[in-house]
Amino acid sequence: MFKNLTVYRIGSEWGTTAAEIETELEKSRFAPCGASQEKSVGWLEPRGVDHGPLVEVVDGQILLKLMVEQKVVPGSVVKRRCDEIAAQIERQTGRKPGKKQIKELKEQALHELLPMAFTKQSVTRVWIAPKERLLVLDTGSQARAEEVVTLLVQAMPGFAVSLIQTEMSPQVAMAHWLGTGEAPYAFTIDRECELKSTDEMKSVVRYARHPLDTDEVRQHIVSGKVPTKVAMTWRDRVSFLLTESLQVRKLAFLDVVFEGTSAAAAKQDKAESFDADAAIATGELIELIPELLDALGGELEPGSMPKETPVVPAARPSAVQDTTAPAESVDAPPWA
Repeated sequence: MFKNLTVYRIGSEWGTTAAEIETELEKSRFAPCGASQEKSVGWLEPRGVDHGPLVEVVDGQILLKLMVEQKVVPGSVVKRRCDEIAAQIERQTGRKPGKKQIKELKEQALHELLPMAFTKQSVTRVWIAPKERLLVLDTGSQARAEEVVTLLVQAMPGFAVSLIQTEMSPQVAMAHWLGTGEAPYAFTIDRECELKSTDEMKSVVRYARHPLDTDEVRQHIVSGKVPTKVAMTWRDRVSFLLTESLQVRKLAFLDVVFEGTSAAAAKQDKAESFDADAAIATGELIELIPELLDALGGELEPGSMPKETPVVPAARPSAVQDTTAPAESVDAPPWA
């Protein structure tokens, strides 16, 4: 159900029922692009049932779905058509169009081509956890996340959010974990990461399906490269790729999460399957998110600056049994 996570904190003053959200979103229900329309944005039924509700509530969690449809007209095609129109004008008038007219001709060419263009659709799932005051967007694009947030703020009076930041920046934390070989509580470091240098060379080193507890990786960090992505697993239940901007990508629920549900799923109809998937996904993530924030030193107070030294958070209790083995300790690097 979720592949990426961009997490926001909802302001404490906001409080709206699902029915009220439904009423507001209905004003912006998705409609496909018209013949000359370049882009259409609107809300879809989370269950995928035509003319169904735009808001679903599963175990107290509010689920929405945003559709963005765009007509794809390659720039080279627009330019070719623009050149054709310009050449025609030159033949008729004996003069070449100026810069201002060329700009207008490009718009004319695009308008002519739009009815023949293919459409591209993309869906963003939205999860609102009212009790925890979390807004979670299934996107790894900050531009798309900001677009969704803007639409929600416009649709729901009093809805205000801020992008969650942590006491310790993800880069500093990931460098500490890789440099010491010690993963944070409830997490393990997997076999994928990306390291970038901060000098003018901007060199990049990527590891895939490769052990990260090696002297080679530590030496890259000692020499000044900083981690921008690190693959991790939480409690042997959920794997993901943590980025320098605190986004979670490549989210995957491991087999243990679905133990005992396969047989039941085969007997479920589409509606029951949606409820089960939503309950499982949000149930796991509602525990993962605060533990990930704790691993990064906790949530940063507004107006504060992230710490540049590692913080070792205390273990937090959980209903999920921790089966993570302790990481092997290695000598601390010079910056520790």
